[in-house]
Amino acid sequence: MKIERRDVDGILLLDKPSGLTSNRALQVAKRLFAARKAGHTGSLDPLATGLLPLCFGEATKVSSFLLDADKGYRVQCRLGTATATGDSDGEVVETAPVPALTAADVESALAGFVGRINQTPPMYSALKHEGKRLYELAREGKSVERKPREIEIYALRLIELSGDTIEYDVRCSKGTYVRTLSEDIARALGTLGHVSALRRYKVGAFEEAGMVTLDELEQDADAEPDRLDARLTPIDAALTHWPAVELNGDSAYYLRRGQAVFVAGAPETGWLRIYGPNRSFLGLGAMDSSGKVAPKRLIRAK
Repeated sequence: MKIERRDVDGILLLDKPSGLTSNRALQVAKRLFAARKAGHTGSLDPLATGLLPLCFGEATKVSSFLLDADKGYRVQCRLGTATATGDSDGEVVETAPVPALTAADVESALAGFVGRINQTPPMYSALKHEGKRLYELAREGKSVERKPREIEIYALRLIELSGDTIEYDVRCSKGTYVRTLSEDIARALGTLGHVSALRRYKVGAFEEAGMVTLDELEQDADAEPDRLDARLTPIDAALTHWPAVELNGDSAYYLRRGQAVFVAGAPETGWLRIYGPNRSFLGLGAMDSSGKVAPKRLIRAK
């Protein structure tokens, strides 16, 4: 049966289940909403659970900002074994003894990774080499040179040391591979390691509060489809770290037609959230060379 698609605008804070790819989770949610257009904001590994913001309709215009946002994870790292993928979905490729560790030992090792560090992306990643995904090459048994990239670890906190497993909390910049971080932490502890569990709880301004599961969405769709739209977060909620300007009716009219407008007291640099009368979100803009606010990514008026 063909689904009649509709316009849906907003951000869904999905609690992705383990065992499902991010794209598959997106397609399930898109079907339930019968949405014409949707996209996710950066993949979570199939093993991982937690916060996966999905952008519907006009919200896809801000998805790149969520992709670039800082992230927060809770991680379990199993020591003593390395796997092909860096997590428990991969086959074990090497083992090593685990030294007797104290919480102080682990905390000392974690401290060494805080700040700006260089990290080499894993072969099992979506980065491309000569037009082909690295994970595709890895599945063919191939390995290619990857250049280290600078990332930033804002905070690393030990939650628990239990036997051969350490659980830690990390807040980090975009582009951080937690699987690689866990492998590097294990090496700093004198052994090997892989991610055995991973949960993302933060993406930019969004945290766990307000997340919804696919099961809950299924129940909403069966019971009262209008409840699905009530699950959506407004588009501008993803952009609260940028300053806002408000336009009167005339300025909003001209801005919507692609013209730059004068806004008294507007910041001279960076992105701006732009609102019209009645606090209606118009989109994003920035100051141009003439000292006016120019539209950059406008949201379609309803």
